[in-house]
Amino acid sequence: MPASEREWVESLARGLAVIKAFSGERPAMTLSEVAVATGLTRATARRFLHTLETLGYVRSDTRTFTLTPRVLELGTSYLSALSLPEIVQPHLEALSRRLDESVSAAVLDGDEIVYVARVPTRQRIISVGITIGTRLPAATTSMGHVLRGDEREWAIADGELDPGLRAIAAPLHGRDGRIIAAINVSTSPSRVSKDELLERHLPALLETAAAIDGDLSAAGL
Repeated sequence: MPASEREWVESLARGLAVIKAFSGERPAMTLSEVAVATGLTRATARRFLHTLETLGYVRSDTRTFTLTPRVLELGTSYLSALSLPEIVQPHLEALSRRLDESVSAAVLDGDEIVYVARVPTRQRIISVGITIGTRLPAATTSMGHVLRGDEREWAIADGELDPGLRAIAAPLHGRDGRIIAAINVSTSPSRVSKDELLERHLPALLETAAAIDGDLSAAGL
């Protein structure tokens, strides 16, 4: 709930709710489906969809509505102001080449992690498609564990999010020592045993995290 009702803009909240109602599972929806997903009346949902369509964030055919690429501007504004992905990306690419595994970076947003950088490999190890901006429950992910402070130096998630996923993560720190993000290496139990994860992947991960910490400090973050 808002801290002060006088500062709460209901129309803005509803408009964002309409945008967030669309997802990978629901890329196109009818007016009725949008109304149900957001808890709005059909008339109210229609007004918001029309406004978003006029602004270029939504397109429609004779029956369904879909988001347009313009919605990416909302996330791009955040990423443009955040130099973290730009600093992290080269390190992730090097780590991925070194281990031949998918590597990612994420930040914490409430009870979820949000991916801000990623280098995937051709091996598909998880049923959930992960891209920049993907949100996953912090409680079931390796990066979520370290971002929540469950383990300070590193953390493993072994099948918690997906039975075919085994991942290990390490935190990234700002100049003041606070944990501001996390990076991880993702693999599968069939590819990498826990012993190998700790003996080979963890040292490389911690080395990369330390290098990133140095660059973040130099950048004043």
